[in-house]
Amino acid sequence: MNLDYIIPNEWSIIEEGFNPDNVKASESIFSIGNGAMGQRANFEEHYSGPTFQGSYIAGVYYPDKTRVGWWKNGYPEYFAKVLNAPSWIGIDVNVNGEQIDLYSCKKVENFRRELNMKEGWLSRSFKYTLHNGGEIQVNAKRFLSLELDEIGAIEYSITPLNIDADLVITPYIDGAITNEDSNWDDKFWNISNLEVENDQAFIEAQTMKTNFHTCTFMQSECFVNDQNAGLRPQVIRTDNKISFIYKISVKQQEVFSIHKFGGYTSDRNHDKDALIAETKVALAKATQAGFSQLLSDQKKSWAKIWDMADITIDGDVKAQQGIRFNIFHLNQTYLGTDPKLNIGPKGFTGEKYGGSTYWDTEAYCIPFYMSTKDQSVARNLLTYRYKHLEKAIENAEKLGFSNGVALYPMVTMNGEECHNEWEITFEEIHRNGAIAFAIYNYHRYTGDYSYIPEMGLEVLIGIARFWHQRATYSTYKNKYVILGVTGPNEYENNVNNNWYTNYIAQWCINYTVENIEKIESEFTTDFARIMNKVKLSKAEISEWKSVADNMYFPYSEDHNVFLQQDGFLDKELITVADLDKSQRPINQKWSWDRILRSPYIKQADTLQGFYFFEDHFSTEELERHFDFYEPFTVHESSLSPCVHSIQAAKLDRMEQAYTFYLRTSRLDLDDYNHEVHEGLHITSMAGTWMSIVEGFGGMRVRNNQLTFEPKIPEQWDGYSFKVNFRNQIIKVIVNQNETHFELEGDEDLQILVNEEEVNISPNHLVTVG
Repeated sequence: MNLDYIIPNEWSIIEEGFNPDNVKASESIFSIGNGAMGQRANFEEHYSGPTFQGSYIAGVYYPDKTRVGWWKNGYPEYFAKVLNAPSWIGIDVNVNGEQIDLYSCKKVENFRRELNMKEGWLSRSFKYTLHNGGEIQVNAKRFLSLELDEIGAIEYSITPLNIDADLVITPYIDGAITNEDSNWDDKFWNISNLEVENDQAFIEAQTMKTNFHTCTFMQSECFVNDQNAGLRPQVIRTDNKISFIYKISVKQQEVFSIHKFGGYTSDRNHDKDALIAETKVALAKATQAGFSQLLSDQKKSWAKIWDMADITIDGDVKAQQGIRFNIFHLNQTYLGTDPKLNIGPKGFTGEKYGGSTYWDTEAYCIPFYMSTKDQSVARNLLTYRYKHLEKAIENAEKLGFSNGVALYPMVTMNGEECHNEWEITFEEIHRNGAIAFAIYNYHRYTGDYSYIPEMGLEVLIGIARFWHQRATYSTYKNKYVILGVTGPNEYENNVNNNWYTNYIAQWCINYTVENIEKIESEFTTDFARIMNKVKLSKAEISEWKSVADNMYFPYSEDHNVFLQQDGFLDKELITVADLDKSQRPINQKWSWDRILRSPYIKQADTLQGFYFFEDHFSTEELERHFDFYEPFTVHESSLSPCVHSIQAAKLDRMEQAYTFYLRTSRLDLDDYNHEVHEGLHITSMAGTWMSIVEGFGGMRVRNNQLTFEPKIPEQWDGYSFKVNFRNQIIKVIVNQNETHFELEGDEDLQILVNEEEVNISPNHLVTVG
């Protein structure tokens, strides 16, 4: 059963009415982050019901030792855990001797929670009835500052409605935190120091094994009717927790408020011996500004983000809410300001999947960040992979490869493979191809070739070497084959000749050779440096070419389509339409054995290749393959509906494209896969952006030129988006009858619209019928 309690709203996510069954889902959906840290939307006050507590610091992780029944050579030694960090948000509330707890209260009314995406804050309000009949009103607002990204701020207010109230307010920081997922129930954190100074408290802690040093902190100030109450706290300190206790009596209708500032500093940005000193600097900035000014700054920071990243949709509130929800969480997760970070699949909303970097970044996220920020952000993401090249070579060596072969990890924190499901770790090797494609995609979009001679060619050579060694010559087929793989469709493991894998392997080799030749002729100094480093010979390149030129691709003459893998037609080809709905989702209802024998596709696989390499195939070929494979696709991967939406729009199947768009944009809001309580699907949110810009907007870069083929669902009155193309901002406004283009920049830009040349000039509206 899908979620149905999120109220449609263009700029906010709103929940009205308290239902304990929705708490964990809402903790995910209402999560907040600022790129440097994030947290699930846990209540500030005590909550005794089922909850998933989660606060996270970007880049801080723990290598949890792999736990398997049967160790295989080459297995990663650990699975990287996104660490649940010490918590700073807690504020226990006691009114006339009764602890406030929404799970055990006599009555809660007018519960409302709002995530304001336009301004970047989370609020909650409710009327609470005490067991003695007293009533109080609670209003809470919090945000994680974009301006001061080590600071979070909370304003928590209590108003006695029909009583005078003796309040005991206890803000605290708590280091006794554990992860939801732990292989061995290891202790992840070691608390080294607890310190209190005036109204400030600090917990210094370091991670076990990885030895990240952090400081969790808080500072509080109390007010009555907006006037400083001048309260001094009683301090309670245990081995892992510091609490400040404020006691005050307030009269009926008086408003008591506490402003609490908290957050994290870490040795990722500061000297580990100066964390408390650096924390005091951050707190001084926060308290000098105050809650209201910080909130005003927050609104301005988000306004700047939205000015470039917003997509408007007219006439369809749920569609509008969905895309803004996706854009908002992408920016909460990653802002491009720290080149050492990447885009975790759950962001700051949960712990599932571990790691911070998947192939999702290259396949789905780079286009979003290239277009809505600037090319430096995308270049940082590519530089991140270059800096992990030596680790990628080590990963390949562990599996028996040699001669500088690079196998990039499926999941990583530091370049080392840390995913411990064998069918993914060893077999889902298509990830290598996505990294090469991202290099190509970056150059194609930005026009910046400099990354390739500076860094990218070394990455491409390592990847090409991998495909050369991973392919096997089949004397039976007289072709090169790639055996024992898992493609993007993870519902087929250990298959031979996955078409997508074979195709991207061939393309990687050809693309690498093309760039070697270009750099040899045009960047001679770089070429000499690279060849001296990688020891690449003409003979080795010739061997690569032999693999690429003789790659095997399974094909069905009967169906006139490339086969997803050698054995696909051996399956009982029952379409999803004929599958009993009670069996869905199959990943929660079926055994793995049954899934593997079924024809059902978790996500776009062959069609993923048609998406990446659209220019290699005719529209008629795309249509044949779409018609053959989509009926078997259950879309139980978050990465699936967006690709299908783009391709359905390309095929003028707008109703289908719209349905897929809604599914990708509201995947978490409507909990299509019944798992939102575990966290959100952050990386697939970039695919939602693509489904509008590349799908409905038809944006492509062909022959060094920006092109559009705009289309619009009949459910919409219009939509608009902006893209930053080579430092020129183009705004596209589409309605049912025409498309408008606006240009911010200094020079005219020639674009193609529906195959026709159109010239757009700065600050002039151009309309195409």
